[in-house]
Amino acid sequence: MGLGFTMCVRSCFQSSCLQWAWRTAFLKHIQRRHQGSHRWTHLGGSTYRAVIFDMGGVLIPSPGRVAAEWEVQNRIPSGTILKALMEGGENGPWMRFMRAEITAEGFLREFGRLCSEMSKTSVPVDSFFSLLTSERVAKQFPVMTEAITQIRAKGLQTAVLSNNFYLPNQKSFLPLDRKQFDVVVESCVEGICKPDPRIYKLCLERLGLQPSESIFLDDLGPNVKAAASLGIHTIKVNDPETAVKELEALLGFTLRLGVPNTQPVRKTMEIPKDSLKKYLKDLLGIQTTGPLELLQFDHGQSNPTYYIRLANRDLVLRKKPPGTLLPSAHAIEREFSVVGTPFYVMEYCPGLIYKDPSLPGLEPSHRRAIYTAMNTVLCKIHSVDPQAVGLEDYGKQGAYIPRQVRTWVKQYRASETSTIPAMERLIEWLPLHLPHQQRTTLVHGDFRLDNLVFHPEKPEVLAVLDWELSTLGDPLIDVAYSCLAHYLPSSFPVLRGFNDCDLTQLGIPAAEEYFRMYCLQMGLPPTENWNFYMAFSFFRLAAILQGVYWRSLTGQASSAHAEQTGKLTEFVSNLAWDFAVKEGFRVFKEMPFKNPLTRFCHTWARSQSQWYPIGTRSYSSVPEASPAHASRGGLVISPESLSPPVRELYHRLKRFMEQHVYPAEPELQSHQASAARWSPSPLIEDLKEKAKAEGLWNLFLPLEADPEKKYGAGLTNVEYAHLCELMGTSLYAPEICNCSAPDTGNMELLVRYGTEAQKARWLMPLLEGKARSCFAMTEPQVASSDATNIEASIREEDSFYVINGHKWWITGILDPRCQLCVFMGKTDPHAPRHRQQSVLLVPMDTPGIKIIRPLTVYGLEDAPGGHGEVRFERVHVPKENMVLGPGRGFEITQGRLGPGRIHHCMRLIGFSERALALMKARVKSRVAFGKPLVEQGTVLADIAQSRVEIEQARLLVLRAAHVMDLAGNKAAALDIAMIKMVAPSMASRVIDRAIQAFGAAGLSSDYPLAQFFTWARALRFADGPDEVHRATVAKLELKHRI
Repeated sequence: MGLGFTMCVRSCFQSSCLQWAWRTAFLKHIQRRHQGSHRWTHLGGSTYRAVIFDMGGVLIPSPGRVAAEWEVQNRIPSGTILKALMEGGENGPWMRFMRAEITAEGFLREFGRLCSEMSKTSVPVDSFFSLLTSERVAKQFPVMTEAITQIRAKGLQTAVLSNNFYLPNQKSFLPLDRKQFDVVVESCVEGICKPDPRIYKLCLERLGLQPSESIFLDDLGPNVKAAASLGIHTIKVNDPETAVKELEALLGFTLRLGVPNTQPVRKTMEIPKDSLKKYLKDLLGIQTTGPLELLQFDHGQSNPTYYIRLANRDLVLRKKPPGTLLPSAHAIEREFSVVGTPFYVMEYCPGLIYKDPSLPGLEPSHRRAIYTAMNTVLCKIHSVDPQAVGLEDYGKQGAYIPRQVRTWVKQYRASETSTIPAMERLIEWLPLHLPHQQRTTLVHGDFRLDNLVFHPEKPEVLAVLDWELSTLGDPLIDVAYSCLAHYLPSSFPVLRGFNDCDLTQLGIPAAEEYFRMYCLQMGLPPTENWNFYMAFSFFRLAAILQGVYWRSLTGQASSAHAEQTGKLTEFVSNLAWDFAVKEGFRVFKEMPFKNPLTRFCHTWARSQSQWYPIGTRSYSSVPEASPAHASRGGLVISPESLSPPVRELYHRLKRFMEQHVYPAEPELQSHQASAARWSPSPLIEDLKEKAKAEGLWNLFLPLEADPEKKYGAGLTNVEYAHLCELMGTSLYAPEICNCSAPDTGNMELLVRYGTEAQKARWLMPLLEGKARSCFAMTEPQVASSDATNIEASIREEDSFYVINGHKWWITGILDPRCQLCVFMGKTDPHAPRHRQQSVLLVPMDTPGIKIIRPLTVYGLEDAPGGHGEVRFERVHVPKENMVLGPGRGFEITQGRLGPGRIHHCMRLIGFSERALALMKARVKSRVAFGKPLVEQGTVLADIAQSRVEIEQARLLVLRAAHVMDLAGNKAAALDIAMIKMVAPSMASRVIDRAIQAFGAAGLSSDYPLAQFFTWARALRFADGPDEVHRATVAKLELKHRI
């Protein structure tokens, strides 16, 4: 296509002077190249023969930097880890660990104690150590890798001189390619640490050099000072990029490749150089007999991009990939080509391209400036008047997003290699949720950080690359697409992200702030349907990845990583569906449902959209007022049908249960029967830390209550139901994973209704497992199944509320870790019936709380939390501890109980599955009346009946969860009432059959059956009396089914 395309793009930016910036930067680059070669020659006579690198803080992130981010994420007082590392100097645990005088286990034990003493809180140092040594964190800085390559290419030696340690597997922690170095000296191997002069001399001896012949880089002042005192030239490293520039100045040659981000042309991407050279000579009027230099840029998944140097011209060529392409794919022009496929040519603009959006090695202020510049140039693109620059016909006017949805659906279908459930859901959902209002501007179509060329010395965008998807359309598509990295992990191989990083520490604006920044610069109000744009952006990315994978199967893809993308499409499509669900919640909350309990069910049976294994069906119950909700996805009835991330979480939990929880049950049961039972089991606390380290922590908070996943795992109710069932197979697993009642309900109450101050004081300790809580509602004098009967009083006195009341069956109040009582009482007995109650947050150390006695359930005390009978006598609570406000108590408790009802019922399914499994094992091993029990007809009938009842109850519970996900807790009232009728009674029957099969052993504490039965029976009260649920179901049936 020649240079016309470049000039066309440039004309859009004349008002912003970017054309001048490009040309100026290009000329400066040429001048700098000639000046640089002279300077390197002048300094080339240096006597340096080796460069010695420290590891942490120079080649990989330092422990201090990792600690700072980890402390923020784990809410540990800032500086705790660094202070503990320095504690004791040469004789402290860190330095002794570096000299291999103590093992990793001994260090962590001593270090953990030290950190906990300093911070006055429990510090999970195992978690910090795992992060520090993880592949995700311990990655060599690319700038250092490049520098080492250049140093060795010049014939100099390289060495690592590191204060290092042994891992638990007795191997030293060295996440580097040893082939990069001639000498590796580690303190744990030598028994000597920097800044001891002996270790520097040892390194020099192995290099065979004098001190003046080497350069040493370290990030710690004392280590640099010690090296300098021996005559070694030193560089104090604060930031790897700056350190490399200082190293270049000392060595006298560049440590960067001539053309950054390029590599030799891949064999499958070779193009005919002779015909290209002739074409360019004719086009540009170049008279040269010199060779054409050709390199391939190492990024870009769709269209191969090449660097060309011919005579004194630096150019970039971008072409379509070879072979048969998908319809309308990668449309970069419409003309003939001389290299086998169509192409266009641009001037090469020297500068920096940041391929890693987390911008490693930069200061937080610099990172923020980079993203601000990125936002500003996007605003400039969207401010261009298409008519003024002759681009009024650059694309169709209006209906941009419907066309885009159709285009990418078509692209995906053309490259489809297998059925991906989330893509099928999105293909149905997107056309039904299109924005009603759309602006039309010039849009880039692929706007992201690594498509920008930045000035090498300041945060200024010099050029915008990759315009082949540009057109006229909705500018918010560009804004959303530029935020993809905010939601992708740093390990994502095709398009790196930073959703697992602390943006506050990095200095990078959050996606919400970035969007507000854009709206402010453009003078626009923030859009309400932002989640739609994110859902579409991830859907489009998934379609692109699928196309790349499809081309990789025929060798057409331009990237060496293309074959990996097959498994990534499903991951990205699930991210897209997460945003669709969030958008659905927003729409639902704004909808005025007239008959929220009128429901319909349907069964999907499609040839192309196989969301479930053949022979299974999916059901969806949604409010009649919103039939569009039916497109949001089917009911997941099997763990194997969960999305890949949740399925992996399920299997990780299953392994954890098998390896840690079930084997610990006998010891935990013994503790509950011992004299120490009213103190928490140390084993439970140890298992909690293991669960936290495995990411099996705070799984319960529903996505609807925590859409940004600030506090929990971001699971839907259906997804969590499957995990909850698995935890329900053990009496102890819910607490071990911080998913046990009443804490779960109280935490959700605080997330939904608490002020920021209330969350800081109560929610965070509960989420961290450092505190426990109770809920005080039931009273002995009244029928508490009707919450409006509650008599406990809350009276206002000065700046306090004073509470008086008699409560019982307060679960967890006897636990010494219980710090919070969520108290329900009456503030105004004369108000309307459901506006009389209020909820207060009562610290358990408040005077006036008197525990009368522990209550037993069928003789079981349920230590250490127990169930208490309690009097509240003139208990003074600050007014700021009121939740939402006076008279909102009934509303709060109803909101609190929604998901919790699913939790109880699904745990009962877990009880039942474990009971049936134990029963089957028992009857296979016992003989009575001359034949195995498993051959007795009555036993077989019991097993069959139990299986049927479990499956029926599970489906009913999952359907209730499904309706809660799609339409909310209120719309699911009928389904919730039905499962609360069914699940406890079903569990009681199934467990009773198992006890009968065990004989007297089933009544003992040797097996969990007796406790399972006890709690199944108790939940027919604790989760609301059966009679209330039956009445609810009957009233709704009569109201809506006549």
